Amino acid sequence: METVQGTHGICTAPHHLAAQAGCDVLADGGTAVEASVAIAATLAVVYPHMTGIGGDGFWLVREPDGRIHSVNGCGGAAAAADLALYAGHDLVPSRGPLAANTVAGTISAWEAVLASGTGTLPLSRLLRDAIAHAESGVTVTAGGAGIAEGKGGELRVQPGAYAANFEPEGRPLREGDTLRQPALAATLRALAEDGLDGFYTGALAEKIAADLAELGSPVAAADLAMHKATTCPPLTVPITGARLYNSVPPTQGFASLLILALFDRLTADEADGFAHVHGLVEATKQAFLLRDAHVGDLAHTDYDFQGLLDDPAALDALAAQIDPAKALAWPQPSQWGDTCWFAAADGEGRVVSAIQSTYHEFGSGLVLPQTGITWQNRGSSFRLAADGWNALKPGRKPFHTLNPALAVFDDGRVMAYGTMGGEGQPQTQAAIFTRYARYGQDLQAAISAPRWLLGRTWGEQSTSLKLEDGFAPELYAGLAVAGHEVERIGPLTATMGHAGAIVRLADGTFIGASDPRSDGAAIAW
Repeated sequence: METVQGTHGICTAPHHLAAQAGCDVLADGGTAVEASVAIAATLAVVYPHMTGIGGDGFWLVREPDGRIHSVNGCGGAAAAADLALYAGHDLVPSRGPLAANTVAGTISAWEAVLASGTGTLPLSRLLRDAIAHAESGVTVTAGGAGIAEGKGGELRVQPGAYAANFEPEGRPLREGDTLRQPALAATLRALAEDGLDGFYTGALAEKIAADLAELGSPVAAADLAMHKATTCPPLTVPITGARLYNSVPPTQGFASLLILALFDRLTADEADGFAHVHGLVEATKQAFLLRDAHVGDLAHTDYDFQGLLDDPAALDALAAQIDPAKALAWPQPSQWGDTCWFAAADGEGRVVSAIQSTYHEFGSGLVLPQTGITWQNRGSSFRLAADGWNALKPGRKPFHTLNPALAVFDDGRVMAYGTMGGEGQPQTQAAIFTRYARYGQDLQAAISAPRWLLGRTWGEQSTSLKLEDGFAPELYAGLAVAGHEVERIGPLTATMGHAGAIVRLADGTFIGASDPRSDGAAIAW
């Protein structure tokens, strides 16, 4: 894989059909925002194990005039989702009706981000490819087949249409099989014809609410009708040579920015050397400690996230807590979840960084029979507690691992970058950004190179420092001597996320890259 170059625009996504859908919209005169909606819709069809219209989404948009704004399509807990509903449970279940306890905000984010722009293409054009792939079918990839096989046992037993949609022959879909989703195609067509707000009010919303009620979810028609996406300024922090942007809570965008702000204060002369990897891992620990104490629904915290990012002395003090030779003990539990990050840029200067998810693979496992929508389980992250961090309350928005990243360089470059991968998202963002921006690596090389992960994305709880093969042998040994619990996990693996990046260069041309760990592509026009 090589860095892709373009002159008129560029798109990247973790599935090549989605990247192609976005690039075709650019070629038809669409904006980067419109291209991103086409990507988002196509991913909901061709990558249903990672995302869908029954989940949440977050967007950063850099306009041609330099203005940067964000859209948060994050649904709150249903009015009926209170502690009484979970009597007898120690945790919110991760699958099933009680896991489907928040409104899906993805479609509201599409609506809001389109309303904020100047695009002229109709919804029918933006959703065209997604509808076609849902109707005609899409070839199942190895990654999709692996997840279908591994998770089938816990998904096919859920109420709803999971088996009918994803095991039509009575077995998990295999690599090379064709996945068809006619009910989802009809839903997307209804949205194209009647408007995106139909997801929350009107005939489509009635079908969604009826299915959710029939399957036992607490999300009701009134919850759908009350939901709106929010728009706000993103969080931002300056570092050497650039200004970074990310989304506000309830996402972990604060942690992603803080990691890079702290690392900017450390000495590390060589990419992927001990000082680089150790420094970013230790900056991650400092950021995660603050994240886990404060990040959640902004209506339920008075912590000044931007205030810390604006305070050089406070950042200096946090960076000074990092021992350049010794690892901080790390007993903290991991956050997890799986997502799709994607990006687009157009010839007028817009750059979009966006991410959407149903949280766990196939979300709650509830597939709505009438609409083909897979509903998220983002609310399974709530704590069953009367108060405190991320405590379940009706209307409250859950903590999100999702966060889209964007950087504006002093020399005029604009970079959108991100990844799927729960706990790994801020860490992979930091690896890619520092390799490219601080050490001058080729963009594709920065993504393809081996990566590390403190904690987990998939699987069991783990606090080890996992590293792929391919680093210098002395790095593994040096990290272990410093006190890191080093775990080598073999060749490049999707455990490290599906990353991507695009850069609008100062001369108005573009470069982009995608992750060999994914089924994706960067496609330029």
